[in-house]
Amino acid sequence: MTEPPPNRTAAAVEPALVNGQSEPTQPQEEQRKAEAEGPGEGFKMDQEMKITDSIEDRGLLESSMRLKPHEAQSFRKKALWVSWASIVATIILAVAAFTVSIMRHSASAFGFAFDAVLDVLSSVIVLWRYSNAAAVHSAHREYIACVILGVVFILSSLCILGKAIHDLATKLLPEVDDFLFSVSIVSGLVCVILAVIKFMLGKVLTSRVLVTDGFNSLVGGVMGFSILISAEVFKHEPKVWYLDGTIGVLMGLIILAYGVKLLLDMIPRVRQTRNYERFE
Repeated sequence: MTEPPPNRTAAAVEPALVNGQSEPTQPQEEQRKAEAEGPGEGFKMDQEMKITDSIEDRGLLESSMRLKPHEAQSFRKKALWVSWASIVATIILAVAAFTVSIMRHSASAFGFAFDAVLDVLSSVIVLWRYSNAAAVHSAHREYIACVILGVVFILSSLCILGKAIHDLATKLLPEVDDFLFSVSIVSGLVCVILAVIKFMLGKVLTSRVLVTDGFNSLVGGVMGFSILISAEVFKHEPKVWYLDGTIGVLMGLIILAYGVKLLLDMIPRVRQTRNYERFE
Protein backbone atom coordinates (compact mmCIF):
# COMPACT_ATOMS: atom_id res chain seq x y z
CA MET A 1 0.00 0.00 0.00
CA THR A 2 1.14 3.48 -0.75
CA GLU A 3 1.45 5.90 2.20
CA PRO A 4 -0.86 8.89 2.17
CA PRO A 5 0.79 12.20 1.25
CA PRO A 6 1.75 14.43 4.19
CA ASN A 7 -0.72 17.07 5.26
CA ARG A 8 0.96 20.18 3.88
CA THR A 9 -1.58 22.47 5.52
CA ALA A 10 -0.82 21.16 8.99
CA ALA A 11 2.91 21.37 8.35
CA ALA A 12 2.61 24.98 7.25
CA VAL A 13 0.70 25.94 10.40
CA GLU A 14 3.20 24.37 12.79
CA PRO A 15 6.05 26.73 13.73
CA ALA A 16 9.49 25.85 12.52
CA LEU A 17 11.84 24.18 14.98
CA VAL A 18 15.13 25.91 15.66
CA ASN A 19 17.56 24.08 17.95
CA GLY A 20 14.71 21.97 19.26
CA GLN A 21 12.52 24.99 20.11
CA SER A 22 9.69 26.44 18.13
CA GLU A 23 10.42 29.80 16.51
CA PRO A 24 7.92 32.41 17.76
CA THR A 25 5.68 34.07 15.26
CA GLN A 26 5.75 37.85 14.74
CA PRO A 27 2.62 38.60 16.83
CA GLN A 28 4.10 36.58 19.66
CA GLU A 29 7.36 38.52 19.41
CA GLU A 30 5.54 41.87 19.54
CA GLN A 31 3.51 40.72 22.53
CA ARG A 32 6.64 39.61 24.35
CA LYS A 33 8.36 42.94 23.63
CA ALA A 34 5.33 44.86 24.88
CA GLU A 35 5.25 42.76 28.04
CA ALA A 36 8.99 43.28 28.55
CA GLU A 37 8.96 47.05 27.89
CA GLY A 38 5.61 47.95 29.40
CA PRO A 39 6.40 47.39 33.09
CA GLY A 40 9.80 49.03 32.67
CA GLU A 41 8.37 52.18 31.09
CA GLY A 42 5.62 52.38 33.68
CA PHE A 43 8.15 51.94 36.48
CA LYS A 44 10.30 54.68 34.98
CA MET A 45 7.40 57.15 34.83
CA ASP A 46 6.38 56.27 38.40
CA GLN A 47 9.93 56.87 39.57
CA GLU A 48 10.07 60.28 37.83
CA MET A 49 6.77 61.29 39.43
CA LYS A 50 8.01 60.18 42.84
CA ILE A 51 11.25 62.10 42.38
CA THR A 52 9.35 65.25 41.37
CA ASP A 53 7.03 64.94 44.36
CA SER A 54 10.04 64.39 46.60
CA ILE A 55 11.73 67.51 45.26
CA GLU A 56 8.63 69.62 45.83
CA ASP A 57 8.13 68.15 49.30
CA ARG A 58 11.65 69.22 50.23
CA GLY A 59 10.90 72.82 49.25
CA LEU A 60 13.02 72.91 46.09
CA LEU A 61 12.30 74.24 42.62
CA GLU A 62 12.20 72.12 39.49
CA SER A 63 15.54 73.60 38.42
CA SER A 64 17.22 71.42 41.07
CA MET A 65 16.45 68.41 38.86
CA ARG A 66 17.46 70.03 35.58
CA LEU A 67 20.69 71.83 36.38
CA LYS A 68 24.02 70.63 37.67
CA PRO A 69 25.41 72.60 40.63
CA HIS A 70 27.94 74.56 38.57
CA GLU A 71 25.30 75.34 35.92
CA ALA A 72 22.87 76.61 38.54
CA GLN A 73 25.52 78.89 40.03
CA SER A 74 26.46 80.19 36.60
CA PHE A 75 22.87 81.15 35.80
CA ARG A 76 22.48 82.62 39.30
CA LYS A 77 25.40 84.98 38.63
CA LYS A 78 23.89 85.93 35.28
CA ALA A 79 20.62 86.77 37.01
CA LEU A 80 22.51 89.02 39.43
CA TRP A 81 24.35 90.80 36.61
CA VAL A 82 21.12 91.35 34.66
CA SER A 83 19.45 92.71 37.79
CA TRP A 84 22.25 95.21 38.37
CA ALA A 85 22.14 96.30 34.73
CA SER A 86 18.37 96.66 34.95
CA ILE A 87 18.62 98.80 38.09
CA VAL A 88 21.11 101.21 36.51
CA ALA A 89 19.22 101.45 33.20
CA THR A 90 15.76 101.87 34.70
CA ILE A 91 16.90 104.54 37.18
CA ILE A 92 18.14 106.62 34.24
CA LEU A 93 14.93 105.96 32.29
CA ALA A 94 12.77 106.79 35.32
CA VAL A 95 14.44 110.18 35.76
CA ALA A 96 14.01 110.96 32.05
CA ALA A 97 10.37 109.80 32.05
CA PHE A 98 9.47 111.83 35.15
CA THR A 99 11.04 114.86 33.46
CA VAL A 100 8.95 114.26 30.33
CA SER A 101 5.84 113.75 32.42
CA ILE A 102 6.25 117.06 34.24
CA MET A 103 7.33 119.09 31.21
CA ARG A 104 4.91 117.59 28.67
CA HIS A 105 1.95 116.66 30.92
CA SER A 106 1.98 113.04 29.75
CA ALA A 107 0.09 110.44 31.77
CA SER A 108 1.78 107.66 29.80
CA ALA A 109 5.20 109.10 30.62
CA PHE A 110 4.28 109.25 34.29
CA GLY A 111 3.01 105.67 34.12
CA PHE A 112 6.22 104.54 32.49
CA ALA A 113 8.32 106.42 35.06
CA PHE A 114 6.45 104.74 37.89
CA ASP A 115 6.80 101.38 36.18
CA ALA A 116 10.54 102.05 35.87
CA VAL A 117 10.69 102.65 39.62
CA LEU A 118 8.77 99.41 40.07
CA ASP A 119 11.31 97.69 37.80
CA VAL A 120 14.11 98.95 40.06
CA LEU A 121 12.36 97.56 43.13
CA SER A 122 11.65 94.21 41.46
CA SER A 123 15.30 93.93 40.39
CA VAL A 124 16.36 94.64 43.98
CA ILE A 125 14.08 91.80 45.10
CA VAL A 126 15.71 89.52 42.51
CA LEU A 127 19.11 90.49 43.94
CA TRP A 128 17.93 89.44 47.39
CA ARG A 129 16.44 86.26 45.98
CA TYR A 130 19.75 85.12 44.45
CA SER A 131 22.16 86.70 46.95
CA ASN A 132 22.48 83.37 48.79
CA ALA A 133 24.27 80.83 46.60
CA ALA A 134 22.98 77.90 48.66
CA ALA A 135 19.37 79.00 48.12
CA VAL A 136 19.44 78.99 44.32
CA HIS A 137 16.77 76.25 44.25
CA SER A 138 14.90 77.36 47.38
CA ALA A 139 11.14 77.39 46.73
CA HIS A 140 10.39 79.16 50.01
CA ARG A 141 12.73 82.05 49.21
CA GLU A 142 11.25 82.21 45.71
CA TYR A 143 7.68 82.44 46.98
CA ILE A 144 8.52 85.10 49.58
CA ALA A 145 10.10 87.26 46.86
CA CYS A 146 6.98 86.81 44.72
CA VAL A 147 4.72 87.91 47.58
CA ILE A 148 6.81 91.08 48.06
CA LEU A 149 6.61 91.73 44.32
CA GLY A 150 2.84 91.31 44.41
CA VAL A 151 2.50 93.95 47.13
CA VAL A 152 4.79 96.36 45.25
CA PHE A 153 2.81 95.80 42.04
CA ILE A 154 -0.50 96.62 43.73
CA LEU A 155 0.81 99.82 45.38
CA SER A 156 2.44 101.02 42.15
CA SER A 157 -0.68 100.29 40.08
CA LEU A 158 -2.79 102.43 42.43
CA CYS A 159 -0.43 105.39 41.92
CA ILE A 160 -0.48 104.96 38.13
CA LEU A 161 -4.27 104.67 38.08
CA GLY A 162 -4.66 107.74 40.28
CA LYS A 163 -2.47 109.92 38.04
CA ALA A 164 -4.10 108.70 34.81
CA ILE A 165 -7.65 109.15 36.11
CA HIS A 166 -6.78 112.65 37.38
CA ASP A 167 -5.43 113.63 33.95
CA LEU A 168 -8.55 112.30 32.25
CA ALA A 169 -10.84 114.13 34.68
CA THR A 170 -9.04 117.45 34.22
CA LYS A 171 -8.62 116.94 30.44
CA LEU A 172 -4.87 117.49 30.63
CA LEU A 173 -3.47 117.73 27.09
CA PRO A 174 -0.02 116.25 26.34
CA GLU A 175 2.65 118.33 24.60
CA VAL A 176 4.65 116.79 21.75
CA ASP A 177 8.32 117.35 20.84
CA ASP A 178 11.48 115.49 19.83
CA PHE A 179 12.59 114.96 23.44
CA LEU A 180 9.43 112.99 24.14
CA PHE A 181 9.99 110.84 21.06
CA SER A 182 13.63 110.07 21.91
CA VAL A 183 12.80 109.08 25.49
CA SER A 184 9.94 106.90 24.27
CA ILE A 185 12.00 104.97 21.73
CA VAL A 186 15.03 104.44 23.98
CA SER A 187 12.85 103.40 26.92
CA GLY A 188 10.84 100.94 24.86
CA LEU A 189 13.88 99.25 23.31
CA VAL A 190 15.86 98.95 26.55
CA CYS A 191 12.92 97.53 28.50
CA VAL A 192 12.02 94.97 25.82
CA ILE A 193 15.63 93.73 25.66
CA LEU A 194 15.78 93.40 29.45
CA ALA A 195 12.43 91.57 29.44
CA VAL A 196 13.65 88.97 26.93
CA ILE A 197 16.82 88.25 28.92
CA LYS A 198 14.88 87.93 32.18
CA PHE A 199 12.33 85.60 30.60
CA MET A 200 15.11 83.35 29.31
CA LEU A 201 16.87 83.18 32.70
CA GLY A 202 13.56 82.64 34.46
CA LYS A 203 12.76 79.69 32.23
CA VAL A 204 16.12 78.03 32.86
CA LEU A 205 16.01 78.56 36.64
CA THR A 206 12.23 77.89 36.78
CA SER A 207 12.01 81.18 38.67
CA ARG A 208 8.66 82.96 38.96
CA VAL A 209 10.50 85.98 40.37
CA LEU A 210 12.60 86.43 37.24
CA VAL A 211 9.58 85.89 35.00
CA THR A 212 7.64 88.50 36.98
CA ASP A 213 10.56 90.91 36.75
CA GLY A 214 10.63 90.28 33.01
CA PHE A 215 6.89 90.91 32.78
CA ASN A 216 7.37 94.24 34.52
CA SER A 217 10.11 95.19 32.07
CA LEU A 218 7.84 94.19 29.18
CA VAL A 219 5.06 96.42 30.53
CA GLY A 220 7.62 99.21 30.74
CA GLY A 221 8.56 98.67 27.11
CA VAL A 222 4.91 98.77 26.04
CA MET A 223 4.35 101.96 28.00
CA GLY A 224 7.50 103.49 26.53
CA PHE A 225 6.22 102.91 22.99
CA SER A 226 2.71 104.00 24.02
CA ILE A 227 4.12 107.45 24.82
CA LEU A 228 5.21 107.69 21.21
CA ILE A 229 1.91 106.37 19.86
CA SER A 230 -0.35 108.58 21.97
CA ALA A 231 1.75 111.68 21.22
CA GLU A 232 1.73 110.98 17.49
CA VAL A 233 -2.04 110.41 17.48
CA PHE A 234 -2.63 113.63 19.44
CA LYS A 235 -0.39 115.52 17.03
CA HIS A 236 -2.61 114.61 14.07
CA GLU A 237 -5.95 114.22 15.89
CA PRO A 238 -6.21 116.62 18.86
CA LYS A 239 -9.72 115.30 19.56
CA VAL A 240 -8.18 112.02 20.76
CA TRP A 241 -6.52 113.74 23.72
CA TYR A 242 -7.77 111.03 26.07
CA LEU A 243 -5.67 108.25 24.50
CA ASP A 244 -2.66 109.05 26.68
CA GLY A 245 -4.63 108.83 29.92
CA THR A 246 -6.53 105.76 28.75
CA ILE A 247 -3.28 103.87 28.12
CA GLY A 248 -2.13 104.84 31.62
CA VAL A 249 -5.35 103.43 33.11
CA LEU A 250 -5.00 100.23 31.10
CA MET A 251 -1.40 99.64 32.16
CA GLY A 252 -2.31 100.35 35.78
CA LEU A 253 -5.10 97.77 35.67
CA ILE A 254 -2.80 95.16 34.11
CA ILE A 255 -0.18 95.66 36.84
CA LEU A 256 -2.90 95.55 39.52
CA ALA A 257 -4.36 92.29 38.17
CA TYR A 258 -0.93 90.67 37.97
CA GLY A 259 -0.10 91.74 41.51
CA VAL A 260 -3.34 90.32 42.91
CA LYS A 261 -2.85 87.04 41.03
CA LEU A 262 0.72 86.81 42.32
CA LEU A 263 -0.45 87.14 45.92
CA LEU A 264 -3.25 84.60 45.48
CA ASP A 265 -0.83 82.07 43.96
CA MET A 266 2.14 82.57 46.26
CA ILE A 267 0.79 83.14 49.79
CA PRO A 268 -0.45 79.52 50.12
CA ARG A 269 2.87 78.23 48.78
CA VAL A 270 4.84 80.27 51.32
CA ARG A 271 2.86 78.57 54.08
CA GLN A 272 3.39 75.13 52.55
CA THR A 273 7.16 75.46 52.19
CA ARG A 274 8.08 77.38 55.34
CA ASN A 275 8.89 74.14 57.20
CA TYR A 276 11.40 73.10 54.51
CA GLU A 277 13.50 76.25 54.42
CA ARG A 278 17.04 75.38 55.43
CA PHE A 279 19.08 78.10 53.75
CA GLU A 280 18.49 81.11 56.02
